[in-house]
Amino acid sequence: MQIDVKGQRVVIAGGSKGIGRSIALAFAEGGAAVSICARGAEALETTRAELAAFGGTVHAQSCDLSSEADIAAYVPAAAAALGGIDVLVNNATGYGWGDDEASWDQSIAVDLLAAVRASRVALPWIEQSPAGGIINISSGSGLNPSVRTPAYGAAKAAIIHYTRTQAAALIGKGIRVNCVAPGSIEFPGGIWDNRKKAQPAVYNAALSACPAGRMGYPEEVANVVVFLASPLASWVTAQIISVNGGQGLPR
Repeated sequence: MQIDVKGQRVVIAGGSKGIGRSIALAFAEGGAAVSICARGAEALETTRAELAAFGGTVHAQSCDLSSEADIAAYVPAAAAALGGIDVLVNNATGYGWGDDEASWDQSIAVDLLAAVRASRVALPWIEQSPAGGIINISSGSGLNPSVRTPAYGAAKAAIIHYTRTQAAALIGKGIRVNCVAPGSIEFPGGIWDNRKKAQPAVYNAALSACPAGRMGYPEEVANVVVFLASPLASWVTAQIISVNGGQGLPR
């Protein structure tokens, strides 16, 4: 059985690196038309070229997801390029790790409000889709106490609550809303790759909590996201799915 997303029009808010990039690549490989946005022009162009290699429609646009105005400009441009929107994936993070004002501002603006704003702007197109959906990317930090990253964890917890609220509000319109909560995901240049080099004690503590003896790969998160967007998940909504390899289970 293959996951069929051919012909879907997918907008990924935060899609040039890491998990977002893998999600975009998985959709493009499956035959979907894909739009991505990010702030960094170089990574955005590199990922755009990777997506275009699959031969489908691709759109990429610079967007600061902490900016309401940038989101209001990006989403309609994506809809125009793709011919509509079937699925919105809210994947952005502001990397607000601390407990200071700047961390809280970034986490609220990017991890939470970007999803709220992008959903609001995209909804008129998603409502026209015969199989519309929204998939929000949270984190294991939103499910459990997060002493090292209080602002980030709180914003990701809010995304979990918002997902279920969206699902309840939109099910009558045939729109499914789900959330994926990744555990520790490692990839070159990513957070855990950097911590392995700069903060080995923090890295090793997280790794020791992974029963499989490794951290996850972004492709493993992407697989679940594509499933949730596909007809195979037509009866799935309001769900929070952890993709963490059992991270934190007693050993």
